[in-house]
Amino acid sequence: MATLDEWFARYGEAHRHPVNEAIHWVCVPAITWSVVALAWWLSPYVALALCTLALVFYAYLSVPIALAMLVAVALTVASCVHAPDSIGAIAAAVFVVAWIGQFAGHRIEGRKPAFLDDVKFLLIGPAWVLGFVMRRLHLRH
Repeated sequence: MATLDEWFARYGEAHRHPVNEAIHWVCVPAITWSVVALAWWLSPYVALALCTLALVFYAYLSVPIALAMLVAVALTVASCVHAPDSIGAIAAAVFVVAWIGQFAGHRIEGRKPAFLDDVKFLLIGPAWVLGFVMRRLHLRH
């Protein structure tokens, strides 16, 4: 399996246009939240299982990224615990709107989404955003 830096470099190839990057800064976390929230709506056990599997993947790539992602997952799950019963509808709407944004960004970019080449990029996207934040904070990933 590729290293985290190799994943980030490949992901970054399809995310060079500043508008596409900005869209991803909003839409990737929104999609991540919506997937966890939809899973939570189905069953908290499903959501926690998905989050655990994702965290194992991140830990395999980078312990610091996995720990930072654990914080993000904890915040996401906390938002689900205190969400209204309509969380499923809210999450579905966020999911659809955010994916429309993602595809609009890739149209501007002129490149297809990275996950069309490798589905693992669906997990790399959130780590890529978090990795940028970590670099800004001078934290090693």
